[in-house]
Amino acid sequence: MSTCAADLAPLLGPAAANATDYLCSQFADTASAVDATYLLFSAYLVFAMQLGFAMLCAGSVRAKNTMNIMLTNVLDAAAGALFYYLFGFAFAFGTPSNGFIGKQFFGLKHLPRTGFDYDFFLYQWAFAIAAAGITSGSIAERTQFVAYLIYSAFLTGFVYPVVSHWFWSADGWAAASRTSGPLLFGSGVIDFAGSGVVHMVGGVAGLWGALIEGPRIGRFDHAGRSVALKGHSASLVVLGTFLLWFGWYGFNPGSFTTILKTYGPAGTVHGQWSAVGRTAVTTTLAGSVAALTTLFGKRLQTGHWNVVDVCNGLLGGFAAITAGCSVVDPWAALICGFVSAWVLIGANALAARLKFDDPLEAAQLHGGCGAWGILFTALFARQKTVSSRRRRRRRRRPAPRCKNQERKPEGIACLPFSVYIASYFDDLDRICGCWYRFGQMLGQFGRKKEEE
Repeated sequence: MSTCAADLAPLLGPAAANATDYLCSQFADTASAVDATYLLFSAYLVFAMQLGFAMLCAGSVRAKNTMNIMLTNVLDAAAGALFYYLFGFAFAFGTPSNGFIGKQFFGLKHLPRTGFDYDFFLYQWAFAIAAAGITSGSIAERTQFVAYLIYSAFLTGFVYPVVSHWFWSADGWAAASRTSGPLLFGSGVIDFAGSGVVHMVGGVAGLWGALIEGPRIGRFDHAGRSVALKGHSASLVVLGTFLLWFGWYGFNPGSFTTILKTYGPAGTVHGQWSAVGRTAVTTTLAGSVAALTTLFGKRLQTGHWNVVDVCNGLLGGFAAITAGCSVVDPWAALICGFVSAWVLIGANALAARLKFDDPLEAAQLHGGCGAWGILFTALFARQKTVSSRRRRRRRRRPAPRCKNQERKPEGIACLPFSVYIASYFDDLDRICGCWYRFGQMLGQFGRKKEEE
């Protein structure tokens, strides 16, 4: 239906040309409806990941702290919806904007129907609360309610939107789809679904929070030796992991935002639907290989099998492949998953040596594996897939980057800036630090009793 009606007028007459125009418009409307439905369904899948986070967190903490960690997950969704609506979406995608921050669409006011729609807002909100949910695991069992509410609103309303503007907006200074100026290092940073924007931001924010709060009471003995404070339910951890796995098929393939776009000349079989399928495959392979590598790696290290380690390895593989899931081949996804497992194992060993306490290994998993994912994409992205990939916004520009070109340091560029923006969490924590840490007595007694 790409034929112009004016081309048919000499052959079929004005009446037939008008009929063709009408049919073309109907097909265009249908395509828009299908794309909107696809994006909404993907948004629902990403939102379902909140349930996965909640189950994962609940199973990873001690029973007395279950109610508190569940409350923080509900707050992420509720506070995130309000503050992303009021400020976050405008900071992330408001136009006109500069390379740092957006300036329009506060409260979705003056939101255009071309290039944006409410389905796009909902999808982006689901990503914002995912970043906030990552951090809740790092600071579990030590968090005061009011301080966490302030943090969650700040992260979803300002920190995450600013970073997503940098890398996903058409005006962002580091975006591979930038249209308002030169691309960073000639290519921009390829982070298709958020290894850096979502996982590193959440992981680094969690790192700051856990460092500032210090380890949980009893996590290390008087001699400084590690004492295991195991979660109370491996079953909930496994349930949460499978829910997150399911939601990742909205997180990664859904980041195309459309499914009916065609590539190449009319009549070819190549289109967005093919890229969506490939992205789902690379996501699956990376997570699966990471899970198996972690299983045997930890077996060699500890001498026994551990289902929680396998679940964390699986999620680490997913976090790593998220940046390049749309631009790498399936064989490269195997490498991504294998390396991400060892990144996680190494990060956990370093954390234990430094007496860093993260009950869910969120900083190591999302921060460390997310950083590897950005670097992996810079090394293994293919020109063919890069040139046809689509970024989150409706107005996009493909990045001329592939592994056969002269290598550009776009992956490295993401790292310091993700750390920098996450330092806003440090500033916030210092402001409300008098609230943030439990008193020792309250921490020992358990947050569950306080809620009662």
